[in-house]
Amino acid sequence: MTLQQLKYVITVAETGTITEAAKKLYISQPSLTNAIHDLEKEMNVEIFHRTNKGIDISKEGEDFLGYARQVLEQAAILEDKYKNGSGGKKQFCVSTQHYSFAVNAFVDLIQQYGQEEYDFSLRETQTYEIIEDVAKMKSEIGILFLNEFNEKVLRKLMKANDLEFHPLFTARPHVFISRRHPLADHTIITNEELEAYPYLSFEQGEHNSFYFSEEIFSTTERKKNIRVRDRATLFNLLIGLNGYTVCSGVIDRNLNGEDIIAVPLQDESEMQIGYLTHRRGMRSRLGETYLAFLKEYLKD
Repeated sequence: MTLQQLKYVITVAETGTITEAAKKLYISQPSLTNAIHDLEKEMNVEIFHRTNKGIDISKEGEDFLGYARQVLEQAAILEDKYKNGSGGKKQFCVSTQHYSFAVNAFVDLIQQYGQEEYDFSLRETQTYEIIEDVAKMKSEIGILFLNEFNEKVLRKLMKANDLEFHPLFTARPHVFISRRHPLADHTIITNEELEAYPYLSFEQGEHNSFYFSEEIFSTTERKKNIRVRDRATLFNLLIGLNGYTVCSGVIDRNLNGEDIIAVPLQDESEMQIGYLTHRRGMRSRLGETYLAFLKEYLKD
């Protein structure tokens, strides 16, 4: 097994075809196919299923690719340390629910380690995909919340995927609303006062279960519901429609703008925000640094 072979299979997995991977790697298709066959034979694993329509990644292939990504990442770190800083592109990926502190920590990480070449990914995505990304080791870290309602289901899913949850902080529920919202001058807001306004939430795609909701009180019946995919759309609708969403209360004006404020919600519930890691994964220097920046933003 060589690092080159590992790079080959990861590139095939990312492109989805031997043809595209070969072009990207600047080698012939037969050479790439033979290299993958040799690796599968040596490691006694079938990474890809071959079909008439192309290739699919097998279940054991997903596990293998997770470890392969880690090996290449650690190799790059070694080269960076011992070969005059020429370890090639630094790679790092984090998957997260829509939290401004996660974005800010990511910015700090790039400013410290970006240099001339890097390949970093920040995936603000759906809850199930966060768990899946860390399980497959596509992301080293995943950020989400647990509470009394979703904890049993999500912890069961984490256990099944060999993941570990690390608490960062406990938050009381707040609502994000426009500074010009009719309730903006309130020091605390009740659910009853919010009934007349549109409720905004992040849709969860195929896994649109209450347990995967990014917002607490996901089972509460509301008259007006709007589901969106991204942060910018949600904030535009908060302002344009006097909508609201339920959140942790951690807000960043530089990122979210001056027009959005957080007001405490009158409720006794709590949300435990933390990060996921794979139990068999190795924490990289980039991962450690990202977490250090993350914790800096949460000190207050």
